[in-house]
Amino acid sequence: MTDQKLKDQDVKDQDGLNEKDVNPSCEDAACDNMADSAQSDADTMADNDQEQSAQEPTPEEVIAVWRDKYMRLQAEFDNYRKRTLREKMDLVASGGQDVIKSMLSVLDDMYRAVAASDKSEDIAALREGERLVLQKFEEALRQKNVSEIEAQDKEFDPDFHEAVARFAAGEDKKGKVIDVVQRGYMLGDKVLRYAKVVVGE
Repeated sequence: MTDQKLKDQDVKDQDGLNEKDVNPSCEDAACDNMADSAQSDADTMADNDQEQSAQEPTPEEVIAVWRDKYMRLQAEFDNYRKRTLREKMDLVASGGQDVIKSMLSVLDDMYRAVAASDKSEDIAALREGERLVLQKFEEALRQKNVSEIEAQDKEFDPDFHEAVARFAAGEDKKGKVIDVVQRGYMLGDKVLRYAKVVVGE
């Protein structure tokens, strides 16, 4: 009898479970916390997407950056071109001044030689003075790296010589310079003026 009562009591207890106990609703505090956590995660993901999209530059911004770099580079190159052109002009001007300055002393000697020739009848002394002036002038040219092109009795070289005439001069003189009509000069390795020569044939 007692066992039967216990069984009946268990059945009643099981029947007493209401729907809320079997299927708990979201009205409880735990369910509210879970919903809030899910909403917070969704908001965080949305914020991250917005931050990522904000960090990536738009095509217009990229174009503006490259346009600014191009304009700056163009301005720097223009300044460099103007500066080098100005330096080149200054170098040419200063080089011309140096040459003229070195020639002034030779010009002074020439004036003195002319004045001496008017007063003196010593031909030997006048010739010696002229020779000294010529030597001084040649020295001034050498200081500026100007040198004479050797031509007399040399093989004709079109890189340095300009043939103005040809004469029969024998087999041993064929193709050689037999006379220099006008001296040629070089500035360093560059020909300033070709030597005008007569070539044997």
